[in-house]
Amino acid sequence: MQKKKLIIALAALRKLLTCAICVIALVALFSVHVPIFPSSKVPNFSDPFKLPTICDMVAVARIINATLVIPELDKRSFWKDSSNFSDVFDEDHFINALSNDVKIIKKLPKELATGTRAVKHFRSWSGMDYYQDEIASMWEEYEVIRAAKSDSRLANNNLPLDIQKLRCRACYEALRFAPQIEAMGKLLVDRMRSYGPYIALHLRFEEDMLAFSGCTQDLSSAEADELRIIRENTPYWKEKEINPIEQRSKGYCPLTPKEVGIFLTALTYPSNTPIYLAAGKIYGGESHMAELRSRFPILMNKETLASVEELEPFNDHASQMAALDYIVSVESDVFIPSYSGNMARAVEGHRRFLGHRKTISPDRKALVRLIDKLEQGTLKEGKNLSNRVIELHRRRQGSPRKRKGPITGTKGTERFRSEEPFYVNALPDCLCKKELPMQATE
Repeated sequence: MQKKKLIIALAALRKLLTCAICVIALVALFSVHVPIFPSSKVPNFSDPFKLPTICDMVAVARIINATLVIPELDKRSFWKDSSNFSDVFDEDHFINALSNDVKIIKKLPKELATGTRAVKHFRSWSGMDYYQDEIASMWEEYEVIRAAKSDSRLANNNLPLDIQKLRCRACYEALRFAPQIEAMGKLLVDRMRSYGPYIALHLRFEEDMLAFSGCTQDLSSAEADELRIIRENTPYWKEKEINPIEQRSKGYCPLTPKEVGIFLTALTYPSNTPIYLAAGKIYGGESHMAELRSRFPILMNKETLASVEELEPFNDHASQMAALDYIVSVESDVFIPSYSGNMARAVEGHRRFLGHRKTISPDRKALVRLIDKLEQGTLKEGKNLSNRVIELHRRRQGSPRKRKGPITGTKGTERFRSEEPFYVNALPDCLCKKELPMQATE
């Protein structure tokens, strides 16, 4: 009887992230006695923070009885990060913490190097039947199966409770950052707390994010042209012609630094509120940060909290720098993302798991309408705007509630796409149901 074991490979968070796209490869193998399964490339830490991808591959390995191979991080992504899995994560802890669930190995065994292999595109949002029937049956013919894609391969709902709990165990207990990253992250948190309770602001206003999304609000025409050229010359970004006005009106654009300043002021945060900026290099630099900084001068980031020498080991490694932002964001008193990308979702889900820590999710579509009225002079900053913004976000602050199902009337892929992702809100699968009546729902 064949032993059941799987391999999971990660590409450090993408987008975890930004939508800078670093990619992870997962591998699963099967020898005559050991099933092994390699997974695909997925966006890495930057904004892609694709932590959920790794955790899903752990669950898939369990379902199809495979052995997991520690992933290699993609070196060809947007960020050209040379980090290995062990540079970002505590590899031994990951293996040991899941030893009772899935066998994980660091390298593909030599005897399987020439084994029969298959590359398989796992169907998106698939359930138990698909993996137990269609995928597990492939072990009869192949020794190694590589997943061509590993993001969103597992259904959000209608899975056995033990599989759902394994996903949480993999993400929130087994996946731990490497010791040097954990230590530096704790140091940044301690230094941030010296200013008092703080907001972690995940500000998606980096070059790659703006180029990818086609958003141009608060940019000059020269900057917009520069970003358009970058988008046109990036082959793996499929959408080239984008209407920035339409994108923004639908809420598809990240809030700009200026818009974030208006938003935080309307939420009645005082100007002396400490803010940690969880972001890469802000496009346009201080020219675009000036108004936000004038409203909230205690605006800190890794570079202002730590010395050049302290950050030197992490420089030129986007995934490791993003991991530091992730730690400070998870530990913040309030987390606010300017865009609901991979990292923002990963942080929100982690904070829910740790006790529904406050996370304010901006209603971008509604906010830009109000901000446009300010620009047009038909609305002024003050109590009226503040009351409207506060009311809009009264139920968008991370309080306990069950995970949202699909939007009524949607079918097929769109139905699954409209569901709230499992890793954004693992309640009730991994969180205590009895908390529900004790706190207001969103």
